[in-house]
Amino acid sequence: MRFGIHVGHLGGPLDELRRLWRFADDRGFDWFSVSDHFQETPGQGGGGPCLESIAMLTAAAVETTRIRVGCLVFCVSYRHPVVLAKALTAIDLLSKGRVVCGLGAGWHEAEYRSYGIPFPSTGTREDQLEEYAQVLRLLFDVPFADFSGKHYSLQHAPNFPKPAQRHLPIWIGGGGEKRTLRTAARHADGWNVPYISPADWAAKSAVLDRWCDKERRDPASIARTVNVGFYMGADARGADRAAERFTKEWGPSETRTGFLHGTAREAAAVVAAYREAGADQLNIALRAGPYDWDALASFVEEVMPRVR
Repeated sequence: MRFGIHVGHLGGPLDELRRLWRFADDRGFDWFSVSDHFQETPGQGGGGPCLESIAMLTAAAVETTRIRVGCLVFCVSYRHPVVLAKALTAIDLLSKGRVVCGLGAGWHEAEYRSYGIPFPSTGTREDQLEEYAQVLRLLFDVPFADFSGKHYSLQHAPNFPKPAQRHLPIWIGGGGEKRTLRTAARHADGWNVPYISPADWAAKSAVLDRWCDKERRDPASIARTVNVGFYMGADARGADRAAERFTKEWGPSETRTGFLHGTAREAAAVVAAYREAGADQLNIALRAGPYDWDALASFVEEVMPRVR
């Protein structure tokens, strides 16, 4: 099993974020990813800091040497696909071929409304996601791209230079069983879903398998990953502090089960359950800092060796 770190809210502080991606690079993680929002999520009034994803991904790429870097996920509503293709191409060249492109249909209606971004129906956003993935594949791969869709069109569109990777991976994020997982089966090199239990993750993965069968796609060709909220402590006192942080960040009524709580022993049992469910990679998901560096070290030293 591979491990990564995901930052689910880019609230900084900036020094903590920079330390975090360097920590991932130095301590045996395989992955570092950011989120794509313009304000804090879950929403707490909009007054909190939130750094921009492409800028942070660029900084992470140039300040690391080994880990894969990406975003889980870029919202297709926030940028024309050529804007994202050009940015990721540049970052891939800067990182010497370590970028992964994660895409999602978008969901944060309040954020759309705040900035005057149209928020179409779920079906329309899923249509846009499928077209977007195809457009990016063309811009990454072919000399001049032509595409005629309902939402996007290209006419002899160049993207030079090309990425450092001959095949820059495109991942699809989300668990929608009728459309998102079908799009993943058709177009994705990897799939990610956040904050669900091992059993629920396994059920979604099985749906993806069925879509792969319908699309005549080898299921093993799609990396299967999960983001799990990180609220463990290095000891009992640290676990208590993490529990308080969980309530502060998610609210007292949060019922999702995709989180690590307690100490290393409890966390390792949960991580092992994801491994047994078939997850190729587990990303511990943090939010704004400052971070509990003792807890992170405990995860590296006491959890990762048990389940790799």
